[in-house]
Amino acid sequence: MAERHPHQGSPSVWSQILEWRALLELASLPWCSPLLAATPRGDGHPVLLLPGFMGDEGSLIALKTFLAQRGYAVETWGLGRNVGFQNKHATALEQKIRFLHHKTGRKVGLVGWSLGGVFALYGAHQASECVRSVITLGSPVSVDAEGSKSPAFVKAMYRVIAHPMGPNAHVMQPRVKKMREMQPPPVPTSCLYSISDGVVPAQEATIAGDDALHENIRIQGSHTGLGFNAMVLLVVADRLAQAEGQWRPFRPEGISGAVYRLMTHAALPI
Repeated sequence: MAERHPHQGSPSVWSQILEWRALLELASLPWCSPLLAATPRGDGHPVLLLPGFMGDEGSLIALKTFLAQRGYAVETWGLGRNVGFQNKHATALEQKIRFLHHKTGRKVGLVGWSLGGVFALYGAHQASECVRSVITLGSPVSVDAEGSKSPAFVKAMYRVIAHPMGPNAHVMQPRVKKMREMQPPPVPTSCLYSISDGVVPAQEATIAGDDALHENIRIQGSHTGLGFNAMVLLVVADRLAQAEGQWRPFRPEGISGAVYRLMTHAALPI
């Protein structure tokens, strides 16, 4: 069985301070081009990208460019800035998934960054017959009953912008409550998480489920850099490249696999 990470409580203060690493992750991306160019090419199926909280289509440019180069028909959600889990956006997302499935005749891959991953899981539940796989990037997919353990500044930002009750508000919405009762979705799902994520703690970014369909994949990096982290791009490319109906858990192989193992399981936890 896939299991949630055993971390407890909020991200460490050190992890929060180190969120500036996102700048280094962005700067190092061009240097990782040879490894990224060696990732498997896709079969052209549609992939829908969903931004994180306060992110818009522009924040997904690295993911979109990379996946398009790997041969996917990449789309972004087209709903502007993600300002919280809102019913109108949830409805529009389900409609877009169904439209892409109808237009292409193929199931849709969903990739959601942070809160975008919550939208992705919702879409996978509502239109599972149209979804090929789900990949979440540091997403709060397993918030416990006592509420989010994200840092105080994140909760304060959510209260100001999205809802006065903070990030726990979307958990209480009927749509999300139903989704969490059904979680995980009935499609292949890969949850990428970092134990040094300064925004979403590891236990909330991972899921418990059937390892024939669900998995948690550790990566090294910041939360705010997940959308242009070279290790994330490598893993996403590997997950999306699997043939439909032949999903298997992530097994890092080759040179990129050796780099992955060196930077994650061989690295000291923070």
